[in-house]
Amino acid sequence: MGVVLLAASQGFNGLSVASLYLLAALGLALSFGLMRVINMAHGELLMFGGYIAYLVMKLVPGTAGLALALPAAFIGSALLGAVLETTLIRRLSSRPLDTLLATWGVSLILQQAARTIFGPIGVEVRAPAWMNAAVTFGPLSFPATRLLILGLAAATLAGLALLLTRTRLGLLVRAVNQDRMMAAAAGIDVRRIDLAVFALGSGIAGLAGVAFGLLGPVTPTVGQSYIVPAFLVVVMGGLGSIAGSTVAAVILGLVSAYAQVFVDVSVAQVLVLVLVIIFIQFRPQGVLAPRSRALDA
Repeated sequence: MGVVLLAASQGFNGLSVASLYLLAALGLALSFGLMRVINMAHGELLMFGGYIAYLVMKLVPGTAGLALALPAAFIGSALLGAVLETTLIRRLSSRPLDTLLATWGVSLILQQAARTIFGPIGVEVRAPAWMNAAVTFGPLSFPATRLLILGLAAATLAGLALLLTRTRLGLLVRAVNQDRMMAAAAGIDVRRIDLAVFALGSGIAGLAGVAFGLLGPVTPTVGQSYIVPAFLVVVMGGLGSIAGSTVAAVILGLVSAYAQVFVDVSVAQVLVLVLVIIFIQFRPQGVLAPRSRALDA
């Protein structure tokens, strides 16, 4: 019985970690799948969302503050991402290495700006009191905060799926993703679609920042703590595949959680990295390879 309870508890922990990985990785999957852009400042968009949540919940504490913090973080990070895409990434989109270096420089600038404004130690997002409780299912007890983050990840994924499959914007995004040149020839404003998708991915990173802020302090380097697992999720899932990234996040989250039964956190992270390396040796296209001509050129 004890083994079953341990397995169930670690399974929940794994899904909780997977939800964090997924929130951090969705924006990367969107931007790379459509634009083939590796955004090294993605972690700072996440950090920006965390600081927005801190400011909003400091002004409006409690559940109302959390309800305001989520859309505020999404909109704020989306706007910052739109500025980044318009002023920098659009001009360097044909030079992937230059884009990578430029966005890395932006990440350093944003980190230093956060240190100057908020200090190097970090700030605490004051979560509502009810989130300190736990929900009990028989002998198992699950933190309310983790359940909320799981729900946030599921709602974000469902909303993104509906957007991409049920709306005109989603139709245009899928058209550009499948064949950019043909989409442009058909009259689709490819640049505008790039901007919309990059802003959307940045907004999702802002939501991830709120989730991370509920679990620990928001620091200038909080995004760097999750950017590597996010890249691993995107690579293992299949570059640009939302469904693949979801499956990969669940796999890596569960592997990390169950590995921590036997080893410490650092070793578990190494095992996750080794798993990804071995996996892509046998299936380099990822768990679910996207059907797109965008990655063939």
